Amino acid sequence: MTGPSVAEQIRVRCTQLQLPTVAVQAEPCFEAAGHAEALGTFLEVLDREIDNRHQRRVERLRRAAKLPLGKTASTFDPLRLPAKLRQQLADLARGEFVEHATNVLAFGLPGTGKSHAMAALGHALVIAGRSVLFVPAYRLVQELLAAKRDLALPRALRRLDAFEVVILDDLGYVQQDGAEADVLFTLMAERYERRSLVVTSNLVFSQWDQIFRHPMATAAAIDRIVHHSVILEFDVSSYRTDEAKKRQASPPKGGGEEKTQRKK
Repeated sequence: MTGPSVAEQIRVRCTQLQLPTVAVQAEPCFEAAGHAEALGTFLEVLDREIDNRHQRRVERLRRAAKLPLGKTASTFDPLRLPAKLRQQLADLARGEFVEHATNVLAFGLPGTGKSHAMAALGHALVIAGRSVLFVPAYRLVQELLAAKRDLALPRALRRLDAFEVVILDDLGYVQQDGAEADVLFTLMAERYERRSLVVTSNLVFSQWDQIFRHPMATAAAIDRIVHHSVILEFDVSSYRTDEAKKRQASPPKGGGEEKTQRKK
């Protein structure tokens, strides 16, 4: 079987670039001018334009995402994680969960790598052309609370709605009062079944009453965020603790030599 012709590929590229007239007229115009052999070169130019547009879009998305620069897949050690969790992260990196407005909930104690893993996921989504926002939970809650006081909460929520994925980092790390819990619940309700919410937290669901304060509000929040979700359990030791133990177990380089010289 032969692949699509150059003319067919040009039409596909022009449709992608939203150039409907060029898609229809390119082949007949080149042929009428006696330059049909140049269609291959024209296809290469279109491919370069598509690549450049994608790169410019990725740069815009990266600036808007506010992702931690150093927390990417290249700086994350997946071998510390159980096989199931590694597979879940690999599946999420393909980005299909965004199409279904699926939430991602990452639970684990401090230092287990959940924030790093979700930031790395955010970087992967941006490279794929997805709009992402990474924000500490306490900061976003305060911004929404300020917007509510200024009667601008709907506008603030519309701004967040522009992001296909909002990564809410360290939910529950700082205790919220009733007003803060209300705007957080409003955010979850607004994005429910429409946009993806990625949450990292050191509090399991049974402890979320510390966030929402009221049993009914807690149950309603959990119900909405869990309905369409992937749950990631970072049940591993703290990366920082492991690194500290390694440093303590390994004597400094040259330490033995210095001791020998002092004895002499």
